[in-house]
Amino acid sequence: MSFLKVETKIQEIKKAFHSSSDFASRVLSNEEDRLGFIYLKSITDNQLFAETIYKPIALTKKKLTIKTLQEEILKPNDVMEIEESEIIDNIIKGSIVIILEGEKKFVAVDLLKYPTRTPSEPPTSPVIMGPREGFTEDFKTNISLMRRRLASKDLVMKQLKIGSYSNTKVIITYLYGIADEKIVKKVEQRLKEIDIDGIIDSYYLVGFLQENENSMFRQVGMAEKPDIVASKLLEGKIGIIVDNSPIVLTVPFILFEDLQNSNDYYTNHHYSSFIRAIRLIGIVMAIISSGLYLALQLYHYNVLPLNFLITIADTTQGLPFTPFIEIVFIFFLFQILYEVSLRLPSYLGLATSVVGALILGDTGVKAGLISPPGVIIVAVSKIALYLVPQQSSQVTLLQVIFIVLGGSLGMLGVVGGLVYFTNYLNKIDSYGSPYLAPYSPRITNDLQDGIFKENIADIHLRPESFHNKNKVRLR
Repeated sequence: MSFLKVETKIQEIKKAFHSSSDFASRVLSNEEDRLGFIYLKSITDNQLFAETIYKPIALTKKKLTIKTLQEEILKPNDVMEIEESEIIDNIIKGSIVIILEGEKKFVAVDLLKYPTRTPSEPPTSPVIMGPREGFTEDFKTNISLMRRRLASKDLVMKQLKIGSYSNTKVIITYLYGIADEKIVKKVEQRLKEIDIDGIIDSYYLVGFLQENENSMFRQVGMAEKPDIVASKLLEGKIGIIVDNSPIVLTVPFILFEDLQNSNDYYTNHHYSSFIRAIRLIGIVMAIISSGLYLALQLYHYNVLPLNFLITIADTTQGLPFTPFIEIVFIFFLFQILYEVSLRLPSYLGLATSVVGALILGDTGVKAGLISPPGVIIVAVSKIALYLVPQQSSQVTLLQVIFIVLGGSLGMLGVVGGLVYFTNYLNKIDSYGSPYLAPYSPRITNDLQDGIFKENIADIHLRPESFHNKNKVRLR
């Protein structure tokens, strides 16, 4: 390498980065040696570079070679020897690449540094008792949280890169000897086949992992806490950790998982059974209550108790809307308030919620636009929706469907809709796991952790709903 080739190589690499403003380079020369340093200052620890790399090299009296740099001068750092073809990839990863005159190879020192969030309790998975750590957007932090909970050599981490521009790191994690290798290979193959320009969040992968691509029901589990993912891996499932996302995906997935909550495992199992029954009743209420109210009011009012019927007749008399239009109107008002509260700053969101509640609950009724029973029914369905927040988007769509069915076909529409969707869910299969397991088909062993949960000391076998190699969990 001639005298000018250090700077020539720097200019060549700078051109490859299109002269980006965060591209940085430095040249160091003394009587015997000439070096070039190339890095991206936006993702590199500049202070550490100056103290542990530049200064020690500048002060050394030794003849500089690749071996000397690795073994004597830069030994406290994460140093590796690389080829010319690996320079750009290492710079993107946050490494300082050192060009040494007279050498055909290069040295890369990992000094990656970017803002990271401290693990904290996720807003969607709070617990009264139990672990409060949640995943962050840094995949290294997420991996360490998993290693902390499953300190075993059998915890496997397989890394892929997806996205032609984002080069997002995706980790497939599972427990060797428990997870079914066929499912692991199937998940890995599906991820390898993805040819997309970028992966911004783990949800981008959901559509590629689902067995039924166009289904409105999700077939991939999502978790924000390492204790939840660790428990799923112990059941034989596979986790997918995506860099830049605090959400870890898990497969296979069954519907009943969303009726479970981490609190269930950190409290008395009798109480857990009671709460799960409440969740099940609540989610059914959330789906059908508005449609059922319409069906009874429009087509089957004769089955209502007389006092209740008189109350409804008194409160709905003189309204400008038909019952169907009224329920649709109230439903969309609640939905608009929900969307607004998500997007406004917290202090404005609270004010909007209060104003919205006053308008719907008091002013709207007094103005004679809506009826108290209609407000109560829609409010109950919207509140019950968040007993199972993971299914909120799917249940909202089902609410609309059942409002249309109840308002147009009456009880026949409501019952028919329940039969249709139950049959549809029964046909979904997630990597060999029946979507309605352990109740359809009935899997006796898995009923121990079904709606009625048994003491964990009495659950000896892993769930049979999922394919796994080692069935015994408690000996």
